[in-house]
Amino acid sequence: MGESDQLPPQTVPASRAARLVRRLGPPLAAALFGVLLYVSFPPRTLWWLAVPAFAGFGWVLHGRSWKAGLGLGYLFGLGFLLPLLVWTGVEVGPGPWLALVVIEAVFVALVGAGVAAVSRLPGRPLWAAALWIAGEAARARVPFKGFPWGKIAFGQADGVFLPLAALGGTPVLGFAVVLCGFGLYEAVRLLLERRRTGSVRRSAAAVALLSVAVPVAGALAARPLVSARAENGTATVAVIQGNVPRAGLDFNAQRRAVLDYHARETERLAAAVDAGKVARPDFVLWPENSSDIDPFANPDARAVIDKAAKAIGAPISVGGVVERDGKLLNEQILWDPEKGPVDTYDKRQIQPFGEYLPLRSLVGAINEEWTSMVRKDFSRGSEPGVFTMDGAKVGLVTCYESAFDWAVRSEVVDGAQMISVPSNNATFDRSEMTYQQLAMSRVRAVEHSRTVTVPVTSGVSAIILPDGTITQRTGMFVPASLVQKVPLRSSQTPATRLGILPEIALVLVAAGGLGWAVASGLRARRTGDA
Repeated sequence: MGESDQLPPQTVPASRAARLVRRLGPPLAAALFGVLLYVSFPPRTLWWLAVPAFAGFGWVLHGRSWKAGLGLGYLFGLGFLLPLLVWTGVEVGPGPWLALVVIEAVFVALVGAGVAAVSRLPGRPLWAAALWIAGEAARARVPFKGFPWGKIAFGQADGVFLPLAALGGTPVLGFAVVLCGFGLYEAVRLLLERRRTGSVRRSAAAVALLSVAVPVAGALAARPLVSARAENGTATVAVIQGNVPRAGLDFNAQRRAVLDYHARETERLAAAVDAGKVARPDFVLWPENSSDIDPFANPDARAVIDKAAKAIGAPISVGGVVERDGKLLNEQILWDPEKGPVDTYDKRQIQPFGEYLPLRSLVGAINEEWTSMVRKDFSRGSEPGVFTMDGAKVGLVTCYESAFDWAVRSEVVDGAQMISVPSNNATFDRSEMTYQQLAMSRVRAVEHSRTVTVPVTSGVSAIILPDGTITQRTGMFVPASLVQKVPLRSSQTPATRLGILPEIALVLVAAGGLGWAVASGLRARRTGDA
């Protein structure tokens, strides 16, 4: 009689079930913890869920080989990015959305391999958190000039860690959250080990506790850096949301409709100002693409903007699509009520597959419809955009640019006393993209201690104080205007002054931990062979 015949009937199936759980449990857990990380992002205010998400990620990867970490990291990335970026396929179908996620998850997979490699080192939460930020740094730069959407910092606009943005920008803010998560896992693991064995190394326990305590203490210590106090007086600003005739890719299909809507809302505001119902603005901010035809090439469009500017009696920053010297430009135009257009800013960080099409011939061979959606590529601007509007210096960061650290910082370094993020979200209908982008602007307000206005064609438009507080906001797909006196500031936060240095430091920490892990592995292999 065989050994299995002597066991109770339920033992063999139970052992098979246990093996199945051991095999499928980690992959399933990795994906679910990725979903948990997604849930921590806007429009939800569950920022704190990022901490247990990374604690779970640390648990899944602890003690595994780098190859296992690669696969588990990829699943974590899919669980996080698939729902986070679903808005990219709202109008163009699932193909581009899935392709983007498949590529972006590779960066998370590489981080997973690195975290698994350093999971046997002393101080593992530090190395692991630095590796995550290194992965974000790479993802923000390649391919096609990068795609930093989904940085951990962008999910923390409502969280206790937010003041750290003023200390070291999005890398330091994100690092603190991830370190806290990996530290939490390490603390729980050591607690369980102590119950099982009766003791743990004091140094390991100290690292785990510090990994949780230091980020929280650092955030509390950084709170004095966050202030909404005016340093250079105030300005009364008007944000115009004219709305669009329809959502989707054909939001501007009706010639001049979007421009007419924004001019009409501005004239409506002017009437309210003249009636004494609203304070007269010092300047007016329109969204990206608020002039859906080129006002330099179309006299009728120019006349409409002139009329609106004269009615409100203040300069307007107008978003237009302009063709100049054979180049197609996404441009902000400073429109004076008396002189007309006096300054311009051309968007520098243009969106791949939206404003230009990389690998056009290859993409066309796969799907001709995609090439027809982007008939002509936009050109990149080369200079920062800071408009002087009634004495105030307003830095322009057009829509997609707000996701890039360098694009926002360059305006502040160039003298901006406040920031405007003109955007056109009509293409993405009512998706979560709008709220994710709004959270980015709140983080940028704290990072550089500047008022941030967000004029959007279809919403949500908002006014954000330098401490990240939203004081006014609109609904979606409604015409509206926001008027408010806001503080102007010129001092620079540590994050502004340091620029890319904190990110470089964290990348070097990640490289050091990874190098240590590789060297330890090689040493152990040589010892084993001997």
